Amino acid sequence: MSNTRKIINDPVYGFITIDHPLILDIIAHPYYQRLRRIYQMAFAHLVYPGAVHSRLHHSLGAYHLMCNALSELKNKGVEITREEELGAKIAILLHDVGHGPYSHTLEKELINDVHHEALSILIMKVLNKKFNNQLQTAIDIFTNNYPKKFLYQLIAGQVDVDRMDYLTRDSFFTGVSEGVIGYDRIIKMLTVHNGQLMVEEKAIYSIEKFLVSRRLMYWQVYLHKTVLSAEMMLVKIIQRSKELIASGIKTEAATPALNYFLQNLSADHKTEEHLDTFCSLDDFDVMATVKNWIDHPDKILSILCRGLVDRKLYKVKLQVDEFEDSAVNKKKKELMQRFALSNEEAGYFVFTGEAINTTYNPDDERINILFKDGSVKDISNVDNALIHQHLSSPVKKQYICYLRV
Repeated sequence: MSNTRKIINDPVYGFITIDHPLILDIIAHPYYQRLRRIYQMAFAHLVYPGAVHSRLHHSLGAYHLMCNALSELKNKGVEITREEELGAKIAILLHDVGHGPYSHTLEKELINDVHHEALSILIMKVLNKKFNNQLQTAIDIFTNNYPKKFLYQLIAGQVDVDRMDYLTRDSFFTGVSEGVIGYDRIIKMLTVHNGQLMVEEKAIYSIEKFLVSRRLMYWQVYLHKTVLSAEMMLVKIIQRSKELIASGIKTEAATPALNYFLQNLSADHKTEEHLDTFCSLDDFDVMATVKNWIDHPDKILSILCRGLVDRKLYKVKLQVDEFEDSAVNKKKKELMQRFALSNEEAGYFVFTGEAINTTYNPDDERINILFKDGSVKDISNVDNALIHQHLSSPVKKQYICYLRV
């Protein structure tokens, strides 16, 4: 019996219990263990030094909250079979298993047009074969093909356990208290009505706090200008390396796995064939490569890599309106003279972009509140609610990144 039950000491929730042999086998698999080597928050530790927790931390935390949510719903008389319970737990455990190095930062750079969720499904299918089709229910729930929609909504809804964990965990490790949410109260107030996941009316204020916390965490942490700067620096490093490789200039990565994806751009659409190679990639491959390229003969690549390693990052300015072309060109000219660059090359050191954050969009998001009289309202339509329609429009900020001269 000792082999089928383990407890993990988590700094956020205390003890997390794992009491099913299949879940223990999945956690022990190299595809899952790889998540230890991927930062949950990419470069946020450059601003908040404590933010060095991994995707594995988050995945176990989301699993713990899923266990609590399922238990709560069962106590309220919601019918959930043992198979469904196991499926939902496995689905949340593996929901981020397809993330590559530095997660969202390099999602569009290493493999074109392949979203991490598609890779998560691919990995689940491989594990399903390995474990004799025991993951089929989990796959059906994760892909929203399971009849009980509330199980999918617990994983990828608007009040899902994924968001509840990352807000709680990220605020814990960054020390940013604005992200603290009442996850335990929200879970206590979850219910199922007409097959859909809903929140009891008593939790309205907890849900509002949850949405406001998410908005504050985005601007204060996830879209912090220094975090944005480091992420863009890494994106430009990968783009420059691919440009050099395409023009025949030798640019070797530090590991065979990363080298493979940089050198073989045609491999983009054959992900299934290269899943093993992808699953050996993590943040260490990338950072070891960046450190090596500090001495690369290409001065653009060298300057960018030195900047990222030594935290000499782009200067970033945010504003509501788009930046004038004249201001961008002025910065470019300064750098062209300083480093003897062409206009095209200066584009690696001066560029603009857009950061977007939506608090709550009732058109494609739904947090339904179930009232005592049986009526149901979207959170944005509740009387005296803090979250109203005007908060549903996305907040956009324009940014300019440029290298300090």
